[in-house]
Amino acid sequence: MSGHSRWSNIKHTKEKSDEQKAKIFSKIGREIMVAVKLGGSDPNANTRLKIAMQKARQVNMPSDKISNIIKKNDAQDKIYYDLNYEGYGIGGVAVIVKCLSDNKNRTSSDVRYVFDKYGGSLGSTGCVSYMFDNKGVIVVEKDKNFNLDNAIEHAIQFDVLDFEDGEEFTVFTNPNDVDDISDKFKNEKYNVLSADTQLIPQNYVKLDESKRSTFDIMIERFEDNDDVQEVFHNLDEEE
Repeated sequence: MSGHSRWSNIKHTKEKSDEQKAKIFSKIGREIMVAVKLGGSDPNANTRLKIAMQKARQVNMPSDKISNIIKKNDAQDKIYYDLNYEGYGIGGVAVIVKCLSDNKNRTSSDVRYVFDKYGGSLGSTGCVSYMFDNKGVIVVEKDKNFNLDNAIEHAIQFDVLDFEDGEEFTVFTNPNDVDDISDKFKNEKYNVLSADTQLIPQNYVKLDESKRSTFDIMIERFEDNDDVQEVFHNLDEEE
């Protein structure tokens, strides 16, 4: 996905070096593995797996690597836990850090350290999550065949929650509808760049240049942690 939307998450925060790409492959591989353990190996019957596989394709993870992760899942002895941490970054920016970890104490300590080091604070469960709405987010490429009027007409026809026109055409849905509506756009020959669920801020916070730099470093440190899958926040990233 080109550009940097206000609801961007770990998939498209910056250009990826080979080392960064390997780290992202590892994170998504862990998500695929957990999804299979929880819901089986059929993506048509396992929404979490289907979304994880879509994420893998979006970052060009080889198909054989995806297949091998699914096949080798039963050989994995580790138990991973879904862990969500909430807190505030510098300047009062709300932050949610979503993790998959085999060691709760390690992950909690690591997340707390990063919050504290960069002027933030780890809060209690629910301290900022009420500021976000869980929504399906479908991003459609505005390629040479894209027509905005037609896209809006289809969005209304598909009964989406909302849509936004920018560098790409973005559609917001109920979380449970994201796969169905994504398929409808694909059936109409749109190029769907991504389709998953995200936490969308209800309002945004602005920071001055100095605080923004500190906040950006904090987010990078979170993303460098192998246990961290996604980071959501309500910093207004539009210049």
